Amino acid sequence: MGTIKSCRDASKSFSNLRSPSPPPVTSSTSRFETVNGSHEFRINGYSLNKGMGSGKYIASDTFMVGGYAFAVYFYPDGKSAEDNASYVSVFIALANEGTDVRALFELTLLDQSGKGNHKVHSHFERRLESGPYTLKYRGSMWGYKRYFKRTLLETSDFLKDDCLEIRCVVGVVKSHTEGPKIYSITPPPSDIGQHFGKLLESEKLTDVNFEVDGEIFSAHKLVLAARSPVFRAQLFGPLKDHNTECIKVQDMEAPVFKGLLHFIYWDALPDMQEMVGLNSKWASTLMSQHLLAAADRYALDRLKLLCEAKLCEDVAINTVATTLALAEQHHCFQLKAVCLKVIALPENLRAVMQSEGFEYLKESCPSVLTELLEYVAKVTEHAVNTCSGYGNGTVLDGNYANGRRVRQRLY
Repeated sequence: MGTIKSCRDASKSFSNLRSPSPPPVTSSTSRFETVNGSHEFRINGYSLNKGMGSGKYIASDTFMVGGYAFAVYFYPDGKSAEDNASYVSVFIALANEGTDVRALFELTLLDQSGKGNHKVHSHFERRLESGPYTLKYRGSMWGYKRYFKRTLLETSDFLKDDCLEIRCVVGVVKSHTEGPKIYSITPPPSDIGQHFGKLLESEKLTDVNFEVDGEIFSAHKLVLAARSPVFRAQLFGPLKDHNTECIKVQDMEAPVFKGLLHFIYWDALPDMQEMVGLNSKWASTLMSQHLLAAADRYALDRLKLLCEAKLCEDVAINTVATTLALAEQHHCFQLKAVCLKVIALPENLRAVMQSEGFEYLKESCPSVLTELLEYVAKVTEHAVNTCSGYGNGTVLDGNYANGRRVRQRLY
């Protein structure tokens, strides 16, 4: 027969057992609020509505609150026959299909004497007593059978020039429950630009070539057409270029067209200094100016605005006049305003007038000089900030390279 061995120290064995962890505590919040809206109902010719008969009403236009339609009903001879037309009745009715629409209401008969003694019947003030009223179906209503005694109404300040005004306020009750978010997954940012950019760099599946200033650029018709209405017309329109093996682009330099393609595929500005091959702010400004003109030519509005913002950041003494001319020619009104304000500053005006860009401005856009004079007349020593990074008493950098002024041309 087997034997049963007893535990040497039962208390020690049980002490090793862990007590169960408390259950997790969860929480949620139920939120109730009202979506409020108001409507003013004006009744002209009150006396002409007398004698309609009990139960006959004049309805306001419907108005929406919280996704439901309501209307004000005014009964000149009362809603019920038992009142013997001694009282006028006013109600707010549900005017569309709805099930159990819970709401608070307020009716105000406006005092037209200017004294502000309005007659107010408010459900909002009594919500703790009875809670919201429920309208169960179309035509359900809330209001007062004996709203106002007719004889008193017709001798009161509420009736003026045979006109009554009733203001109605409706607060539709909405509710939702909020609970803790147990799981959260953060999606990555869009990388579609990288995919298209790498497609451009790979030069695979290209079906159109452009010759620009002696250089050849390969691209994809569908991508160009999707991004630019000008390319769409050129490649697929009735007057499209049939020789897509090599389309010549006139009046544009190769680095500018390369930057244009970069934006079309990457949806971002290229590295301006890398495009020009010069490491200076002047080179960046010059590239931005050319790229803005190209963006306007090919109706790339986002690129145009990005170039405007870049030129605003890099505005300088020896480039601001050229930028102003560019803004005028390509209808960049925000950039134009910035340039005018910067040039008009007393500490900048003389230096700008001595720049080569100012001579170009006078020749290409003489009408802008009149606007510039108006700005100069308005500017004081305490000029307000006109662009991020440039403000009161700031003399702009002239951007000279190696001690000499650099001519504005891309190489």
